Amino acid sequence: MDPFLIAQLLLIGFTFTMVLSSAAINVLMERKVAGFIQQRYGPYRVGPWGTLQPVADILKLLLKEELRPRGADAFLFTLAPIISATAAFSAFAVVPWGPASTFFGLLPEPIQMQAADVNVAVLVVFAVTSMGVYGIVLAGWSSNSKYSLFGALRSSAQMISYELSMGLAVVGVLILSSSLRLSEIVLAQTGVSWWLGIIPLPKWFIFGQPLGFIIFFVCALAETNRAPFDLPEAETELVAGFHSEYSSMKFAMFFMAEYANMATASAMATTLFLGGPSGPFGPSPVWFVGKVFLLLFIFIWFRASLPRFRYDQLMTFGWKRLLPLALVNAVATAILVAVL
Repeated sequence: MDPFLIAQLLLIGFTFTMVLSSAAINVLMERKVAGFIQQRYGPYRVGPWGTLQPVADILKLLLKEELRPRGADAFLFTLAPIISATAAFSAFAVVPWGPASTFFGLLPEPIQMQAADVNVAVLVVFAVTSMGVYGIVLAGWSSNSKYSLFGALRSSAQMISYELSMGLAVVGVLILSSSLRLSEIVLAQTGVSWWLGIIPLPKWFIFGQPLGFIIFFVCALAETNRAPFDLPEAETELVAGFHSEYSSMKFAMFFMAEYANMATASAMATTLFLGGPSGPFGPSPVWFVGKVFLLLFIFIWFRASLPRFRYDQLMTFGWKRLLPLALVNAVATAILVAVL
């Protein structure tokens, strides 16, 4: 069998396993970090220091009875979590998480450490992640519940409002790298530049695009329905929002999709603005994982610290604050690159 095909299949399997594992690790990390920030105990009973709590959660969801409202559309009710989970896991396929490798000399030529090296990878991520909202809308519609429908409508409006700003925040990076291929964007950030001729700094785009990074990260919070933008599943208003009527493994699929989307958003921010797997001692997957978990910590920190926006504040902030700032950033970057 072709060794390149075997290597590619191994990369696909490892990438899927990595994203799946990140969901379980995120659950434990969120509970521990939120408990520390809010001065309370996190999980500590299941396993040493509560480290087996994600396993207990999975077993609980597997053993729970699966319920469906009497007036629900059975087909769409089942299809909705599948769409959300599939979109969440597929988006990570084009993200490079390590330097090109020959697998310890087993391959004649090095290949990229990613499931698929696509020349329009940035567009692929935006296209695939935007499909996740269909799962949320179908879940709200098919549940035959007002709370679920309100959560689904909020999610679709929120995604439209913030996805535009997120796309514009990335334009500056695309101008600087002159590529839509994520591996080439990482390559454009390798090496060191000298600030004022005396201070060495990595060529990460966050130093040239600080505003773009902030806008991208804020939009990622809104896209993943995380606090303070968790209006689609606001417990105080909508019980649990679009997944109010879900239980057992269908609820688990929405749960995994949310944490997989967090991992994908953090990985994209790392790739676009933080140099991907590049680090002080050369590129390595260790640097990539470290940066991703640093951003995931900020996700959790915001949830444990910030109050939820009102819905009108959410929409105003997206259209009247972030969108103009993203436009200014994109235009200013284009002008500076053209002039300099």
